[in-house]
Amino acid sequence: MVTRRNSLVQALPWACILALSACGSPSREEATESPQVTDTAPRAAEPVASATPAAQSTASSDPLSCADEIGATAAQKRADLCRNVSPATHPPCNVANSCAMIEDEIARSCTLFDSKGDRMPECGIDPRSKEAAAAVVERYYSALNARDYGTAWQQWGDNGPPNQTLDKFQSGFAHTRSTHVTIGRLEPGDAGAGSIYQPVPVTVDATLNDGTRQRFRGTYVVRRVNDIDGASADQRRWHIDSAQLTPVG
Repeated sequence: MVTRRNSLVQALPWACILALSACGSPSREEATESPQVTDTAPRAAEPVASATPAAQSTASSDPLSCADEIGATAAQKRADLCRNVSPATHPPCNVANSCAMIEDEIARSCTLFDSKGDRMPECGIDPRSKEAAAAVVERYYSALNARDYGTAWQQWGDNGPPNQTLDKFQSGFAHTRSTHVTIGRLEPGDAGAGSIYQPVPVTVDATLNDGTRQRFRGTYVVRRVNDIDGASADQRRWHIDSAQLTPVG
């Protein structure tokens, strides 16, 4: 126990994808107040172990457990780490939950305790870093591959992607068997209107239920509120702010 704890058509028509991409991303000022979603392409995950097992399990609509995704032993280690950092009385640090859900709780807790003494060793990377921003996109696709749409939804913030209900969001992946994202080179982000914006370039490979393969390239913009007095831990967390993906080849 840590002392500080106590004190991711057929999936979507190509025309629709292109039309939404043409909308472009909002300006920094507009994004601060009302972030725009320009991504409705089959969303994919970074090359993580979760992508393959989830792709093989399409018979059930239930989320894939972390134990089934990466094995019981590895999942238990992840859940134990989660419990070590989570301040929640009943945290989602359970191998029956998706790995993405467990990782999301770790990220939430690490942001909560950031700047409160020495960083917990379980937290690994700096929660304010561009690597932590890229991890949000990775976690988004890990959740989608595990059919944990609730956790994927939350990577956009508490209210999910703008102008979408959770049901509409989930239905967008009804015909997607799997997705796989490769994160590109991360350049330094920029600041505006009290927030920091981190571009995360991606290449997304999606496989539909009928075996059709699609590829998209583009950029996610991940945002967090700057370290200013009065900012809550949730505001200081990285969340997906906007995305623009274009079908290729």
